[in-house]
Amino acid sequence: MTIEPYDESRLDAVVRLSLRAWEPVFESIERAMGSDIFREQHPDWRVTQRSAVESACSQEGFHVWVACEGSRTVGFVALRLHPDERMGEIHMIAVDPDWQRRGIAAGLTRYSLAWLKAAGMTTVVVDTGGDPGHAPARHTYESAGFRLFPIARYFKKL
Repeated sequence: MTIEPYDESRLDAVVRLSLRAWEPVFESIERAMGSDIFREQHPDWRVTQRSAVESACSQEGFHVWVACEGSRTVGFVALRLHPDERMGEIHMIAVDPDWQRRGIAAGLTRYSLAWLKAAGMTTVVVDTGGDPGHAPARHTYESAGFRLFPIARYFKKL
């Protein structure tokens, strides 16, 4: 695997792999929230996520890299800097389901941490869910030395 700077020729591949990677995650979120609340919050999660990935890949202030196997894009990571706090953020990360469990997310995370440190950041934050669908993400972050800060978020359908 190589990690390369993102360029717009990879946008379609990044969007496709992200939507495939996040499908089981959103299924898990729906089970955790309940379908009625999930549909209110995510009427079409694919449209929202596509837009979020496209924004991260094109907006100023994001730093994006892709993981490649040969000419194939198999993962990506989008980072943000919060220089006033000297804090970096792993904003978004995804690995194609066909390439998961091969250390690609861990490699992207290691690369991100090194890049953020070189950029002068002293801490890094990443948010993820506590539901079963996010278990692989939590494992990746905990394996990289991240410490959990518990946050409770509640939903109720009105």
